[in-house]
This record gives sequence, C-alpha cells and structure tokens, in this order.
Amino acid sequence: MKVIKVAQVPPPTVCAEASVLEAVHIMEQVRVGASAVLDGDQLVGIFSERDVMLRVVSTQRDPEKTAVREVMTTVLETIQTESDTSEALELMVSRHIRHLPVVAEDGTLAGLLSLRNLLQYHVEALVDQLNSLEAYFTADGPGG
Repeated sequence: MKVIKVAQVPPPTVCAEASVLEAVHIMEQVRVGASAVLDGDQLVGIFSERDVMLRVVSTQRDPEKTAVREVMTTVLETIQTESDTSEALELMVSRHIRHLPVVAEDGTLAGLLSLRNLLQYHVEALVDQLNSLEAYFTADGPGG
C-alpha cells in the first residue's frame, strides 16, 4: 500500500515563527505527537513532543517566548507519496524516526506519516492474513 493512504492528510502544520506553546496547542487539538513546520509553504522542520522535552523543558526555555524555529528538528528525512509502506517502515526503523513527512513529486508537503499509524496498518494486515489462513484450514466443506 502507498504511504499516502496511511499518512495523516492534511498533515498537521505549524508556522516556524509560532511559539512553542502555540504549536503544542495545535498538536493537542489535532491529537498528534508531531507537526510539520512550514516557512510559507516550504517544509523546514518537524516539531515533536521529543523536541519539547529535550529542547524546551530540559533547557528551561519559556514556551511562550520560544519560537518553534529555535527548537525544531531540522535534519529531515522525507518519503514520496507513491512509496510503499514497507519502504517507509524500513526507513523509519533504521533511522529511528517516529514521524516522516510525505512529499509530492513537486516537493510540497502532502501528509505526515507516524510510526504508530504505520505499525497499526501492518498489524491489521497481518491479522487479516491470519484470519484468512485460519478460515482456510478450518473450512469443513467438500474435499475438506
């Protein structure tokens, strides 16, 4: 399955100049653990709960006065909308990434893929396969 089918669309976004407190409120409203950071329409970073813990709380920065730009993760991995979920899972596990921006061919942000959503999709697919195999082996019909 293509990653865009599993990703959150539209992606949660926050402006790079927004305060950390504003970003946290947006993430709380949307019920997500990370948000893509935009400067205009350009993807410039990811802001996550981990950024809040490590770059705001542990350094005792004021969330009302600290801009997201100052504490966001800027080294970004992205994945194309047409990429497969197994490719995304391999990338996220190997690079220890919990949130992966999904970009269109023109480079624009199309969605945000979370490891949780990706794993949920794969677990559901495995359960479906298991149920299908169980039904096949327990069928008691002609020739069974």
